Amino acid sequence: MRMFSVSHKTALVVDHCPYMAESSRQLIECDMLTKSRSQGVIPLAPVSKSLWTCAIECSMEYCRIVYDVYPTNKLVSVWKLELFIAVNYIVSDSEVHILNSWKQEDQNTQQLMTALAAVGPPNPRQDPECCSVLHGLVAAVESLCKSTEYQHESRTTLMDTAERVANRGRIICLTNAKSDTHVRMLEDCVLETIQEQNKRAAGSDRLMPIQQCELVLVHIYPQGEETLVSDRQKKELSSVLSSEVHSVRAGRYLACKLNVLVQPHFDLASTTITNIPMKEEQHANTSANYDVELLHHRDAHMEFIKSGDIWTLDHSDLHMAGSTSRDSGLKETVTLKWCTPRTNSVELHYCTGAYRISPVDVNSRPSSCLTNFLLNGRSVLLEQPRKSGSKVISHMLSSHGGEIFLHVLNSTRSTLEDPPSISEGCGGRVTDYRITDFGEFMRENRLTPFPESMVDAACRTPVERAKSQLERHTRYWPMIISQTTIFNMQAVVPLANLIVKDTLTDEDVLTCQKTVYNLVDMERKSDPLPISTVGSRGKGPKRDEQYRIMWNELETLVKAHVGTSERHQRVLDCISTCRSKPPEEEERKKRGRKREDKEDKTEKNGKDREEKGWTADSERLKGVMEREKDEQSECEIIKDSPDSPEPLNKKPRLATEEQQPPEKSKGPVSLLTLWTNRITQANSRKHQEFAGRLSSVNNKAELYQHLKEENGMDVHENGKATR
Repeated sequence: MRMFSVSHKTALVVDHCPYMAESSRQLIECDMLTKSRSQGVIPLAPVSKSLWTCAIECSMEYCRIVYDVYPTNKLVSVWKLELFIAVNYIVSDSEVHILNSWKQEDQNTQQLMTALAAVGPPNPRQDPECCSVLHGLVAAVESLCKSTEYQHESRTTLMDTAERVANRGRIICLTNAKSDTHVRMLEDCVLETIQEQNKRAAGSDRLMPIQQCELVLVHIYPQGEETLVSDRQKKELSSVLSSEVHSVRAGRYLACKLNVLVQPHFDLASTTITNIPMKEEQHANTSANYDVELLHHRDAHMEFIKSGDIWTLDHSDLHMAGSTSRDSGLKETVTLKWCTPRTNSVELHYCTGAYRISPVDVNSRPSSCLTNFLLNGRSVLLEQPRKSGSKVISHMLSSHGGEIFLHVLNSTRSTLEDPPSISEGCGGRVTDYRITDFGEFMRENRLTPFPESMVDAACRTPVERAKSQLERHTRYWPMIISQTTIFNMQAVVPLANLIVKDTLTDEDVLTCQKTVYNLVDMERKSDPLPISTVGSRGKGPKRDEQYRIMWNELETLVKAHVGTSERHQRVLDCISTCRSKPPEEEERKKRGRKREDKEDKTEKNGKDREEKGWTADSERLKGVMEREKDEQSECEIIKDSPDSPEPLNKKPRLATEEQQPPEKSKGPVSLLTLWTNRITQANSRKHQEFAGRLSSVNNKAELYQHLKEENGMDVHENGKATR
């Protein structure tokens, strides 16, 4: 709640007219001894409370909860109305009993109970036409114009807060209205009274004009009757007054309604402690589990709201107080499970907050036992109910100085520990965050104190301008280095810094255009770009593809700010013009791409042929070696056989025989022979063979054959001449 909010002052107006003495018709049994009652004893008849009694009890519970949670600086002024009119002409005689004042010493339930005892119940015999709740509403408005001690201290101080002291308040009226028309008449009366009192306060130093007032009308009617007043949500009647109407049956329905209303009025929340073990009164050796509902400031659930756990509770974890009809409304409560208290009460826990609590049903036995247990110096740990996983202890109940507090325990990583690694964040194992750029981003968007009264030409406050700047800077801001190209280029920095501005000058537009032209020149020279190859195989995208990615990202950045001004549109037009290349430029690009594709294809084919040649040679060599091995094993088998003939005597191999091809040789062939034959065959194809070697017999050529043929000599195979 902000300083001097509506909750700072609350005026409670309780109608004391004769019709409030009517029975609520909620019966209460007084005869509890039906089983042991002797014969002849007449049983006691049930009794019922009056509307006045129900209103007093519920309003006192409202005050008790406020005093428990906010013992100081939250003021409640309670009014009781008893109106008397003396008839003589038109004379209005009324008496307003003020039970307490805005002073701090009057803010306690004991003061109110003592004053209520002196007032007494309404007189049913009094003429109802002489009474009206209007006088009490008028007195409540007059009381709201009076400053409290806290307001007076802030107004008289010499601090800057003296000018910001506001006067806001709330009026809660418990009455029995006749119809919707009667309700509108009460609202009009309050509005007129506020306007009159504000005029008086404008010329007084002791009074304060009302800047905002909330009127809450609660129509109470007996059970079993139909209401003549309809419910209505909060409605703004004027710039200073808003009103809402609740039609509630008397009894427990009224108690539940005020219990629901007190929570939004004072920023309270509900927590239900479940599974509290307690011994039974009838059976001392047995125990049963009970639940106790507590009210406290809603900040105790802030960790649940931030983490989202509060919304994961199913309907079985939400306890509905009272009925779900329009009389009671629906109230949600966060369920926390009781943990067995530790014996060591000196143990310290890391707490992030401590908030006073107030039991909803303060007079019940479970609430009384829990309160006494905690006031005796014991502490209770509370855990979140979970269907699976380990339990999480999130809160602790403990007393300090006679007051019970709900402590919020830190269930997440402590701020006192070392900061987590960046890989433990929401991105998982991502480590290439733009940390340096983010630090620069924070420095450019720092908030500094600034007078709120200073506005720009567009009538925007400093906070609004700061939000607008932050929104512009974050329209396009990649978080990971591998997801951006332009933010990794130093050449794009001038454009990126200028395009996020609210307004651009002609010089700024010229700077952006120069940046675009520099990028065009880089593309013409085919300069490399800082393209990330993380997660990609090979060399990455080609040069043209890299520049296409860069231009697309640059266009995305500028398009995000194109609606800011006309000069931003000029920057986008410059980029679009530079991207539309002339036909000769496109033809040159196509030829370059074809040449690169041809070179890549040639390089690939050369590698394939080389791999195929080596594969063929290795397969041929492997086959020859296997054939050698088979022939050698076959010869050994024949030699060792007893029926095989003697092998033939082998002639000594000539040196020239080694030059025969492998397919004509018999027996094992060495690797050297194979390689020599291959080289010899390859060399023989490169020159013309000697004629004498071609006509030789057994590699022996006869010299001077033409002379012998002229002399009539013949040549035999052994080379000797014969006649």
